[in-house]
Amino acid sequence: MFNETLREIVEGTEGGVAGLLMGFDGIPVDSWTREDSELDITTVGMELSMVLKDIQRAAEQLEAGGAREVAIQAEKLTTLVRMLNADYFVALALSPEGNLGKGRFLLRIAAPKFVAALS
Repeated sequence: MFNETLREIVEGTEGGVAGLLMGFDGIPVDSWTREDSELDITTVGMELSMVLKDIQRAAEQLEAGGAREVAIQAEKLTTLVRMLNADYFVALALSPEGNLGKGRFLLRIAAPKFVAALS
């Protein structure tokens, strides 16, 4: 179920490269990467898991509530992250010119499916 949903998100987003479901402990649950990509989405996720913990703490300290979504735009890769719960997040890697709006929408729509399956 996870792999198929990740594939749908990546293929449904213009510029989508890879998708990942991972725990904040850095352990991947599942991932899907386009065949023509050399991106190691698991390594990206492991690095992000540490940063996301800091972002969550900062949001709480600022009394802004829990962080729900993070976007990181780098020169060669854009990564969208949607927090699912206290233990898991889902990420979408896109090319820099990828459709961020569509990626955000598909992650938001898929989030309840992931949460239900993880429970």
